[in-house]
Amino acid sequence: MTVVVTGANGLLGAVTVREWRDRGYEVVALTRAELDVTDGPRVADVIGRLSPSVVLNCTAYNRVDDAEGEPAKALAVNAWAVRSLARAAAAAGAVFVHYSTDFVFDGEADRPYTEDDAPNPQSHYAMSKLIGEWMAAPAGPAAHVGPAELERANYILRVESLFGGAASRSTIDIMLQNFAAGRTVRAFRDRTVSPSHVADVARATCDLLERKAPGGIYHCVNTGMATWLEIAERLREWSGHPMATIEPVLTTDVALKARRPRFCALSNAKLLATGITMPTWQEALRWHVAS
Repeated sequence: MTVVVTGANGLLGAVTVREWRDRGYEVVALTRAELDVTDGPRVADVIGRLSPSVVLNCTAYNRVDDAEGEPAKALAVNAWAVRSLARAAAAAGAVFVHYSTDFVFDGEADRPYTEDDAPNPQSHYAMSKLIGEWMAAPAGPAAHVGPAELERANYILRVESLFGGAASRSTIDIMLQNFAAGRTVRAFRDRTVSPSHVADVARATCDLLERKAPGGIYHCVNTGMATWLEIAERLREWSGHPMATIEPVLTTDVALKARRPRFCALSNAKLLATGITMPTWQEALRWHVAS
């Protein structure tokens, strides 16, 4: 069985390639240099020739603030490229997996969002990701494939605050680097998240498909929630830098072009209902610090 992974050099893509290969699958790892996903005809040609059983889209435009000034670029990667990949996967009879984000919500909730909650994006980046979900959804662009088949063939996994992997530039890894260098770490005390370790996301994705779980949207995050301040405090403790300085800040204290959802914890209860248990964010964080 052939599995195609786009964005194979990215934070999630590299770990995804390793997870599927470790399970014995034939993986074609396509970097951005090898496949420009914004080139629709090229996407159709490459996926058609490879004739995979699974297509996992790990490519994303995730420069949240830059998207405010260049929304067309965000849409090209996060929406229109997803349409091309979904169409190509459907034409090949392949399962299509696309990764989305907590940013599709407005952050005004007072409990973790579920898959049934209505999105309400607050930035160009967030809107581009929501449109990408529409393009990947069972009722999406591959109209020549019946709805029942698409329901089995498409998965949209919402992740957030990804960390882990080699040479990561995630917020969590930058915090760790700053603690080690003796620099003050600024952390939001009014933003609540459910961090996602890339290894846990990759494992859950593979498990989901191997179990032949129903298609649709799943929240694929580590279990639980925390403010960025709480995360920074645990990182300081577990990384062995108890005297490091943390400066609590509010989102209003920082000049950001794009609005961030303040409460964006996600419930992974739907994933758990398939039999897939995600480690808690504390377990994932401790493992990452120790690795």
